[in-house]
Amino acid sequence: MRILAISGSLRRDSHNSALLRAAADLLPPGVELTVHADLKAISPFDEDDLHQLPVAVQRLRDEVDAADAVLISTPEYNHSIPGQLKNALDWLSRPLIESPLRNKPTAVIGASTGMFGAVWAQAEARKVLAAIGARVLDREVAVPSADEQFHPHGHLNDSELEQEIVEVLKALAEAVARRHPVAVPAGGQAAEEPVRSG
Repeated sequence: MRILAISGSLRRDSHNSALLRAAADLLPPGVELTVHADLKAISPFDEDDLHQLPVAVQRLRDEVDAADAVLISTPEYNHSIPGQLKNALDWLSRPLIESPLRNKPTAVIGASTGMFGAVWAQAEARKVLAAIGARVLDREVAVPSADEQFHPHGHLNDSELEQEIVEVLKALAEAVARRHPVAVPAGGQAAEEPVRSG
C-alpha cells in the first residue's frame, strides 16, 4: 500500500514536513510513504490551462492517482489552510468527475507553533477534500508548540502524539482495504459509494 504525503508548508525547516517524516517511521507493515516535494512549483489555478496542465500540476495528479491513500499535514495561516495547499487542491478538483482524489482515502494532520496544533486548518482541509469527493477520515492529530515537539533525530518527543499518528495510519490502511477488498464472497456486494450532496 502506498501513501502520498503532502506538506502544506513550503518552508525548508517546516514542522509539518518534519511531522510527515516522523509519520514515515511509524508505518504499519506493508505500507510505504512518499512525500510530494514540489508544491512550490504549482502555478496559480487557471481553468484556461485545464486543456494542457502545467508540468508540476500533472506530476501531482499522477502521484495522487498512483497512491492508495493521501496524508496531508497542514500548518494554520490566519485560521485556515495555506494558499498554496488550497491552490493545489483546486487543481486536483478539476474536472471533478476525473479528480484523482475522488473516493481516495485521505487524512489530515497538522502542526503549529501555537497552542491548538492547526485544528482549524485541519477542519478546513477536510471540508475542501470532502467537497472534492475524497473519502476523508474523521480524525485529526494536532501538534501544538511544534518548535518544541521534535527530537533532533526527527521523531516526536511525545509518545501519545506518536500513537495518534499510528492510529491515523492504521485507519488509512483499513480504509484502503475496504475500498479494495481481497475477495468478494459469492452473492456478496461491493462496498457502496459514499453519499455526497448534489
